[in-house]
Amino acid sequence: MAAIIFGIVLIVIGVVLSKAQTPLKPYLGFIRIAGIALTVAGLAFSVIYQVEPGQVGVQKLFGKVSNKTLSSGLNLINPLVEVVIFDIRTQNYTMSGVNDEGDKASDDAIRVLSADGLEVIIDLTVLYRVTPSQAPRILQELGTDYKNTIVRPLCRTKIRDNAVYYDAVALYSSKRDEFQDRIFKSIEADFRARGLELEQLLVRNITLPQSVKATIESKINAEQEAQKMTFVLQKEKQEAERKRVEAQGIADYQNIISSALSEKQLQYEMIKAIANSPNAKLIFMDAKKPASLIVDGK
Repeated sequence: MAAIIFGIVLIVIGVVLSKAQTPLKPYLGFIRIAGIALTVAGLAFSVIYQVEPGQVGVQKLFGKVSNKTLSSGLNLINPLVEVVIFDIRTQNYTMSGVNDEGDKASDDAIRVLSADGLEVIIDLTVLYRVTPSQAPRILQELGTDYKNTIVRPLCRTKIRDNAVYYDAVALYSSKRDEFQDRIFKSIEADFRARGLELEQLLVRNITLPQSVKATIESKINAEQEAQKMTFVLQKEKQEAERKRVEAQGIADYQNIISSALSEKQLQYEMIKAIANSPNAKLIFMDAKKPASLIVDGK
């Protein structure tokens, strides 16, 4: 647009100076040509508009919004229109209790009341995107700051509305997925009605009151101690069973030995014991010749 204005100014200057006596008269032709060239170039560039990938453009002329969107690439437009760019890629909005972690620098976590009247703090991330065909309607009804006019207040309200159906401990443990699915369906419908598409809802963290956390930790510790004691009892039972089997084996062995033991077997066991002793002397006696001795001199 600046090139067009400057080109027109040069053309006007050339026409005015052509009617007057001036030392610039030899250059008037060049001035007029430069003005015409700038005007044509400005017009050429004004009717061509480039939209980057992942974006759509919405045309606005004197406050009126066109329903036709400009897709990525080069587009021919009216040089007088203003093009408003919308990002149609996945965007996220995070509400967190940790400073500088969410979209707002301060504590932005959602504080809700559960069914049992306890305050629960929830950190949430919303993944969404603009529906390309709905960009003109969003511009006309919401403007470009739809993140703060729709995404943030709607999500916070729906979280609070649905949290009242769950106890604090259930939100923290067994009902967490159910709660997340419930608020997703609730928010998705409202987003769609306003030209936004909800892709995913992530409940990042649920913080319970300190008293409830202490109760849960005590319960968990008690359950762990009970499991530990069960393991010890099982181990002791297994050890007792092992000893019983071992004692039964010894008893069976002794019964077998006592029932099959003879005088010759006893003599054999005695001789074997003496033979294995380093300090014993082994004496062999011939039963047929009582007077004869055979002495092992080791």
